[in-house]
Amino acid sequence: MQRRAFSRSLLAAGAASAGVLALPALAQAPVFKEGSDYLRLGRPAPVESPAGQIEVVEFFAYSCIHCFNFEPLLATWTRKLSAGVAFRRAPVRFADVFVPLQHLYYTLEAMGVLDKMHDKVFNSAFVGKELGREQLKSPAAVTAWIMSWVERQGLDKARFTELFNSFTVAGKANRAAQLQDAYGVEGTPALGIAGRFYIPGQGPRTLQIADALIAQLRKG
Repeated sequence: MQRRAFSRSLLAAGAASAGVLALPALAQAPVFKEGSDYLRLGRPAPVESPAGQIEVVEFFAYSCIHCFNFEPLLATWTRKLSAGVAFRRAPVRFADVFVPLQHLYYTLEAMGVLDKMHDKVFNSAFVGKELGREQLKSPAAVTAWIMSWVERQGLDKARFTELFNSFTVAGKANRAAQLQDAYGVEGTPALGIAGRFYIPGQGPRTLQIADALIAQLRKG
C-alpha cells in the first residue's frame, strides 16, 4: 500500500552519498544501497526499546494486501530474532479511515488477545474478503465492520467498545502516527530500524536488508 512514491530527488540525493551494505559472512551476499534499498533518517526517530536493544518496527495496515502477504515471512523472521533485537508493530494512519483499524490493533493488545487475533483480522479481511471498498468508505463504516467482527469472534463486546473508545488507545494510535511521520513512511509494509533507518517493503528482500542493518548496528 503506497501513500505516494519516493521522491526522485530524495533517492538521487541519497545515491550521491550512498553507502553500500552487504550481508556478512555469506558467499555472494546481496549488496544493499543506501538511498534506494533503504534510507538513513536525517533525524533519529524515537525508540521504546531498552538501551542495548535494537528496535525493529513494522509499519502495517489491516487493509493492506501486501501486509497480509508479508505476514508469514515476518512471523518466521521474528521467531528467529536474538535477544538483542526488540520487535514491535505500528499501525499506520494515511487518512482518517485508518484510525479505527489502529484502534482495533491497540484494543486487541489491551485485552491481551492480540497474538491470537492478529492473523484472524487479516484472514477475515482478505481470505474472507470482508474488508473491501464498502467497509473502507468512511471511519464509521470501518468501525461498524470492526464491531461486527468482534462479536463474531466471541470477544467481550462491551469491554472491547470501552477500550476502543478510550484515551489510552487513542494515545497509542496517535503515537503510532507520529512515529510513522518520524520515519517518513511512504507505504506498507515497511520497517524502521533503531530509529535510524527506513526500509520500504520489498518482499523477502526487506528482511535481508533488515538483517544487514542489524549486523551493522551490532558492530557499533
